[in-house]
Amino acid sequence: MPRYYFDVREGARFTPDEDGLEFDSLDKAEHEAACAAAEIGRDRLPKGDSREVTVEVRNEHQQRVLTVKVLLEIDRVEPPPQPPRSG
Repeated sequence: MPRYYFDVREGARFTPDEDGLEFDSLDKAEHEAACAAAEIGRDRLPKGDSREVTVEVRNEHQQRVLTVKVLLEIDRVEPPPQPPRSG
């Protein structure tokens, strides 16, 4: 089975995958990359307005075969709306 490597970028932070995982198709590796990017984004909610997580997938020949980007953005309404007055 082919081995795929999942390098993660979060802003200026880069974490290379030295071990990789085996999948029987690029489609399955793509699904894994998408799930990983979404999970990283969810687990590390933005400390500011947004967070972008990028997972770059390399094949066993160290060639990039796909990139998955997830953007999580939070936009708060300021000032917060007031509840309606009962009357």
